[in-house]
Amino acid sequence: MYIADEHRYEKMVYNRCGKSGLKLPAVSLGLWQNFSFLDNFANMENMCHTAFDAGITHFDLANNYGHPYNGSAEENFCKILDRGMRAYRDEMIISTKAGYEMWPGPYGDRNGSRKYLFASLDQSLKRMNLDYVDVFYHHIYDPNTPLEETAVALDSLVKQGKTLYVGISNYNREKTSEILKIFRELRTPFVLNQPSYSMMNRWIEEDGLDDFAVDEGFGLAVFSPLYQGILTDKYLDGVKPDGRKKVRNWVDGMVSERTVEKVNKLNEIAKGRGQKLSQMALSWVLRNGKVTTVLIGASRPEQILENVKCVEKMSFTDDELNAIEKILAVSP
Repeated sequence: MYIADEHRYEKMVYNRCGKSGLKLPAVSLGLWQNFSFLDNFANMENMCHTAFDAGITHFDLANNYGHPYNGSAEENFCKILDRGMRAYRDEMIISTKAGYEMWPGPYGDRNGSRKYLFASLDQSLKRMNLDYVDVFYHHIYDPNTPLEETAVALDSLVKQGKTLYVGISNYNREKTSEILKIFRELRTPFVLNQPSYSMMNRWIEEDGLDDFAVDEGFGLAVFSPLYQGILTDKYLDGVKPDGRKKVRNWVDGMVSERTVEKVNKLNEIAKGRGQKLSQMALSWVLRNGKVTTVLIGASRPEQILENVKCVEKMSFTDDELNAIEKILAVSP
């Protein structure tokens, strides 16, 4: 039976989601990869235990996470909860999402309708054997459904007690602003937007979403902060023919000679800070307080322990920031 480390809250940093009362750990665990039906359950469980013992209280899922069938990540997380972690439910923030294709027919495709969102959350709660989730996100903007319908559906799920807070994911500033107005009219507890963001993917800065979040009082939970693993030591020597999973071939294809040159130069700055490249990349995302939490993925517990150390060095000197900007400014 799992017993949590009694010192688990001593080193993690917890940030408030905008102006809400909800706090999230600066580092959260995403279960997008390595929690499928085909993955090793003992390793999944060990990763969740390691994360919680390190102060990671936020576990982020989605209805379509898992392979070869949607929902297997939630099913595996349920088993992990049942084997000891459920005793700590009130210490956890469990989030899930719905929006992408899930089941055949017009009510299960990429969707933001009331029909789809109600069915999706009910399915997720059954898969995880939960009465409620802490945050339920609309996973992707649906241009074919009125935003009012999506917003009212999310609000209704709060009123039904099936989620405490709501969020949106992959929404730009324009669409966030539109749905935010509706949430405010309804007094919906909207607390998070979940966009992609990293040193090498800075669209939220160009879009203005990061400043908008600060101004309007909601949080940002960013995914792919390591740019699908490119901002780690994995690619310092370029792409190696090492039999990597097919699912990652598209990532390998993003690694040009210029990218390898960039990550090596960034790695030198990280060494000067006493960090690994991955740690510095996470610290950089968290550097200015605009991001509430970084969602990391992992394939083994050691990666989690390595990455949570980013909270120990989240400040940068002006010289470091300028040197990083100079490296990132070089065209790919």
